[in-house]
Amino acid sequence: MSVGQRLWSAVPESIKEDDTRLIIAILAGTYLIYAISQVYLATVNNADVFPAVANSLQNLTFLIAVYAIMALALNLHWGYTGLFNIGIAGFMAVGVYSMSILAAPPGGSPPGFGLPVPVAILGALVITAIVGGIAALPALQLEADYLAIVTVGLSEIIRLVLQASYFSGTVTDPESGSYNVVEIFGLKFGTGGGQGINTPTSSPSAYIYGPSGDPNGLGELVYGIGESLGVNASVVNGFTYGMFLLVFVMTAYYVLLVRIGNSPFGRVLKAIREDELVAQSLGKDTRWFKIKVFMVGCALMGLGGILWQGSFGFVNPNTFRPIVTFYIFTALIVGGSGSNTGSVIGGAVFAAFLFEGPRQLARVVEAATEGLLVTVSGPGASMPSPNNFYAAFSTLEPLGWLGYTIDNISSLRFIFLGVVLVYLMQNRSDGLLGHRKETAASVDLSEREGRAAATDGGETDE
Repeated sequence: MSVGQRLWSAVPESIKEDDTRLIIAILAGTYLIYAISQVYLATVNNADVFPAVANSLQNLTFLIAVYAIMALALNLHWGYTGLFNIGIAGFMAVGVYSMSILAAPPGGSPPGFGLPVPVAILGALVITAIVGGIAALPALQLEADYLAIVTVGLSEIIRLVLQASYFSGTVTDPESGSYNVVEIFGLKFGTGGGQGINTPTSSPSAYIYGPSGDPNGLGELVYGIGESLGVNASVVNGFTYGMFLLVFVMTAYYVLLVRIGNSPFGRVLKAIREDELVAQSLGKDTRWFKIKVFMVGCALMGLGGILWQGSFGFVNPNTFRPIVTFYIFTALIVGGSGSNTGSVIGGAVFAAFLFEGPRQLARVVEAATEGLLVTVSGPGASMPSPNNFYAAFSTLEPLGWLGYTIDNISSLRFIFLGVVLVYLMQNRSDGLLGHRKETAASVDLSEREGRAAATDGGETDE
């Protein structure tokens, strides 16, 4: 039995069967691990403990939330319907850029439409759904690998179009004031080209804590407490936004996808996933169902892109490279496709232990090793840091290997991800919760079958 299986078997059955408690337990355990490691790092580096822990947890909360959002959106395509869409980054880009263009002032560079941010977000979702529908018309005539090739190609086309200077909307001739603008029905706009485009930022903290500088608002109390603990306002705002996204995941995305999965529409999607020919024989127009779910899923991916990349105040086309799609697929594979709870847990596990985990572990190992060297060899001792792979592994110095690994952990993380994926494919291809298969029945059959139904609309194999 592997370590992961031992840990899973140690979880009480009451938590396993309650999805909300399971998610909370995993998040709490993850936060505890990060808090302990950050306390150790702050102690070793003689830094303030609370600010270090707060900064680490606010970044972790944001990453967990955005990867959970994107994994849930992908689960609608791949987990429910069996559509192998690997153009996620492209649809994220459409959502973020549409929102930015709709909200940008008409006289700006690049120009936009000057709509309020909430209206711009709704418009961006509609545009992303329409782009997804247009892409679905030819793409869904294909199956499996061919659909994947079309979607990844479309994603790159979107990125390159956004990067093209012809659509940038920026000044090309300062003397004449000419612009490379796109004009449709008299409306002018631009994408910013390779320079990128500004995104409107409206943090929920402004609505929760009140206007900045209001001495009577909640913000005065919250920022005052943070300041007394050494935590600056940006960390407080970041943690607020991360918690907002987590609540949004559980109350909007998760509930919406569970409702879709348990609806008659969702049951047709599952039938298409299992055997499209059987669904057609029952009178269902499977092509139309696939187009509709493709549009809905693309709109959710666009919204995920807005909440993620659109929250930084600036974005450029290179943000949406295919590696983003790979990360999101990895999160869903880890959690288990076909399970909404698995999507959330997969996003959390990927963000905490596969994306940020190697870097956090490298910091802890580096601090522990240097502390040990100082203890053994005296002050001034440090771990060797070879410049290249040959210099690190041409000698038989374990410390040299360790130093090279820590310095290049960002690059070596890709190797680690590959190893994890190979292991999962060979030993647990269903992911952590992939055994929870969504039922096609509209009523609870758990009593008849003698097993408990999962609260996310699935059933367990136990």
